[in-house]
Amino acid sequence: MTRVAIMQPAYLPWLGYFSLMDCVDHFVFLDCVQFDKRSWQQRNRIKTSTGLLWLTVPVQKKGKSDQCICDALIDKERSFEKNHMATISQAYAKAPYFKVHRDALFGTFEPPHDRLADLTINICLALAGTLEIKPLFVRSSELDCTGSKDELLANICEILNADTYISPIGSFDYLHASPAFAARGIKILYNDYRHPEYSQINGSFEPFMPAIDLIFNEGGRSIDIIRSGQNLRADDDMAAGASHTP
Repeated sequence: MTRVAIMQPAYLPWLGYFSLMDCVDHFVFLDCVQFDKRSWQQRNRIKTSTGLLWLTVPVQKKGKSDQCICDALIDKERSFEKNHMATISQAYAKAPYFKVHRDALFGTFEPPHDRLADLTINICLALAGTLEIKPLFVRSSELDCTGSKDELLANICEILNADTYISPIGSFDYLHASPAFAARGIKILYNDYRHPEYSQINGSFEPFMPAIDLIFNEGGRSIDIIRSGQNLRADDDMAAGASHTP
């Protein structure tokens, strides 16, 4: 059995993103689709002593409205690396495992990247290494894949000889009974991720924070905590109308 998950590169992804990585043999960064400005592709929130704070990677926009994620260039006129590292340091300085794991994260900011996807993917790889999650990583832009929506995803799975595609629960409505997957005999499973609670600094528990929040607070327990939320469900089970978390 060969399992594949496919996700757009994201800046400082949450626990569910790494849960998908942990479920598969191949994890594909979907960087050949259109860049969506002011999305998770270039920004995320962290938890601070004064509340949630957005961190955004500046991206060149003029004349680039239809660019793909793999082509999006970081705006070098708006330096952000030192600011983001300083902000993260201030927010997590008192976290039990911040000093242990900060270098793995901060090392991805230096030297500065030209392309957004290079930065976000390198961060994902560094955090996956910290969590000891080890699928084979692929960029969709490096594959000879065509199509859009479910056809594109099914084509990628076919190229990688996958018989099972693992999807986030939010894609059920458009993937359910997909003819593209059915034609290739590829089974779809959904990770109905149940967000676990864990120890956090800076007040009461806040879910859906970046995985760095978990790693800085829980250290070596982080992968077990991520796995505690995994909940794979078959397409037929979902279609039957069983309750699930959003």
